[in-house]
Amino acid sequence: MIALGVLNNPRAAQAFVDYLAGLKITAQLSRSEQGVEIWVPEADQPRAQVEFERFLADPLHPRYHEASWNNGSTDNGLSYGKPLKQMMGSLFSRAGPVTLLVMLICIAIYIPWGVLRWQQPLFYALHFFESWDAFSLEQGWRLFSPILLHFDPMHIVFNLLWWWFLGGQVEQRLGSGKLFVLLLAGAALPNLVQFAMVGPAFGGLSGVVYALVGYCWLMGRLAPQRGIVLPDSYMTFLILWLVMGFMGFMNMANWAHLGGLLVGLAQALMDSGGRVRRA
Repeated sequence: MIALGVLNNPRAAQAFVDYLAGLKITAQLSRSEQGVEIWVPEADQPRAQVEFERFLADPLHPRYHEASWNNGSTDNGLSYGKPLKQMMGSLFSRAGPVTLLVMLICIAIYIPWGVLRWQQPLFYALHFFESWDAFSLEQGWRLFSPILLHFDPMHIVFNLLWWWFLGGQVEQRLGSGKLFVLLLAGAALPNLVQFAMVGPAFGGLSGVVYALVGYCWLMGRLAPQRGIVLPDSYMTFLILWLVMGFMGFMNMANWAHLGGLLVGLAQALMDSGGRVRRA
């Protein structure tokens, strides 16, 4: 084996190793004082060196994220220390204040909902307007507040994981202001669509999540230099999830999901100028 180079980010190193695996190049990682060393068989070194320089020029390209999804392995030979400490460090390092604040509020509301069974007063306080005649500026929060309600453990875990993964990307790379705009638009407009199509009995962050899905996926293609990425495999899964909802396999706020997706796609078109840029 021969040393190819050193990266200071273990996860980036693992993504590159996963990409090499897709090229039939078996690479290994090892710790060093400078970071994480990448080792490859001597016979593969010339081809791997070319790919390494290509990776350094654009480490956020979707090809590396997709490689981790398709070829990823947890057996990389690295020690990440205490799992809980590592998990908490990752939670805070990959999210900003808006991402974390929304997560905390949702959890704070779900605890009395799920544990203390305060469903009725919480739903009464946070649900959408009951009818078109009930709309008023005095209760304008109802345009947004249903996103804070979650009805069971799977509901809140699914939404918060995607919110953290996608919202964290947007906030870290484009700022808290951009994420806040997507939060408001991805709440109010999909909520209105869901209400118009079905009625006021709904809740959850998933409309906002789908706004982030559409935004991150399209921005990764129209403006990849901004570092916002959602691999095609993730997008396919979430579109299938949306279709399954409309087919009646699951009880979900399907119109809010669709409305959120369209909001995110439209925002990405505006932010990118609508032109495809090469990575």
